[in-house]
Amino acid sequence: MKNFTITPILSVLIGMLSLSTVAQQDPQFTQYMYNQSIINPAYATANKSELNVGALYRSQWVGIEGAPKTASLFIHYPVSDRVEVGISFTNDDIGNVVTENNIYADFAYVLPVSETAKLSLGLKAGLTLFDANFNGFNLQSGGRDTDIAFNENITQSFPNVGLGAFYFTDKFYIGLSAPNVLTTTHLENENGIQSTGVQNIHFFLNSGYVFDISPNLRFKPSFLVKGVKGAPLTADINANFLINDTLEVGIGHRLEDSVMALINFKVTPELRLGYAYDYTTSNLGNFNSGSHEIILLYNVKTKFWINGYDRSPRFF
Repeated sequence: MKNFTITPILSVLIGMLSLSTVAQQDPQFTQYMYNQSIINPAYATANKSELNVGALYRSQWVGIEGAPKTASLFIHYPVSDRVEVGISFTNDDIGNVVTENNIYADFAYVLPVSETAKLSLGLKAGLTLFDANFNGFNLQSGGRDTDIAFNENITQSFPNVGLGAFYFTDKFYIGLSAPNVLTTTHLENENGIQSTGVQNIHFFLNSGYVFDISPNLRFKPSFLVKGVKGAPLTADINANFLINDTLEVGIGHRLEDSVMALINFKVTPELRLGYAYDYTTSNLGNFNSGSHEIILLYNVKTKFWINGYDRSPRFF
């Protein structure tokens, strides 16, 4: 492996996982409204005629050596009028040093609560694969022996489960979830010195509504709140506009962190492509040129269902 030097900023990024911490750890997404099955197993499209496939790639804090890069893939399908199943995969990488892969199967049970509203309850179960490879680099403060957190490579796997609830109509949705409810320890104590990385439980609350301003214009406000023990709440607030059911543009604000711009376009009736840019407003903005995120959504028509429900506003 090629030798390289760990810069102070990269050392901090790695340290957030390799040292004892209760900081926020799950990857973040600016286009969360189109990537919801990753964070909530109860997410359901309630459209019985389609297999939904999505892929997202995020390059965070461009310009910082070793900055996080995240890729996710999800597939979900309603197998009956009340049951939806899916699979999801997320890869989170910091500097090609610390890598975490999450592979999950999702199950959602949809309960009609009125003629227009439904409540979905979901369960997520799978495996987290954690890898930390410290070969081939030196710390600026000295050799690897100066910090025992970097003494040994780590390869571990952990089972995990997640829970979620999702209420939705044809204009509104709100979801609450904890995609990882089992607390796991990635790194153990060594030589009597604590050097642990604990995966804490993250809670997600998100909601959105669709306002019909005119036949060709819809306003789609939404928000996402994420909480984890020992760290401040983070909140995304977004305001998107959908034009002619084809072009969607919007802006957003991640409190005390960044401002965002979003755009997506319906290339075909089945395919939608989206892009988001985050401009960092915190002190970290002095060291990076922002974050980039690309998403692809593809809805595959199936022959197993003839009539479906009204399409959820998550994909309006």
